[in-house]
Amino acid sequence: MAMSLASSKGTRRGRGRSRRPMSEINVTPFVDVMLVLLIIFMVTAPLLTAGVPIELPDSRANALPQEAQQVSISIDSDGYVYIDDTQIAVGGLPDALENIPRQGEGPDITLRADRSLDYGRVMAVMGELNRAGLNRISLITNGGQASAPVNPGSSSEE
Repeated sequence: MAMSLASSKGTRRGRGRSRRPMSEINVTPFVDVMLVLLIIFMVTAPLLTAGVPIELPDSRANALPQEAQQVSISIDSDGYVYIDDTQIAVGGLPDALENIPRQGEGPDITLRADRSLDYGRVMAVMGELNRAGLNRISLITNGGQASAPVNPGSSSEE
């Protein structure tokens, strides 16, 4: 019996009994994970705005506020039309425009067109939008940059 008392009351060599629970939270792993997530979101956020690679023209116009009900229509340098990220078959634009969900006045259309496109191609897409009853159209450009100079002698108002 003396041996059992000595082993239970003796020195504190047992692993579980000598340590008290830690009352502080180690935030270093949490901060590491947050920094990695921050970097991931900073890199991917600009890529989420538009999936179709287009070289936009430059403009000095002010940016418009973003609306909740918005559809992005893009025309790439080859003339193919995309609604959001979905390519529309040639001649299938009127049917695709009819399938766009509408509430109230309809969605705001943001039209992105490559700078190398013919003006007639952009106007043809805008005509189809008008025919489908989608009249709230915003043309997207590279804002805040110096645009090409305007020809001073091209206006008949002088």
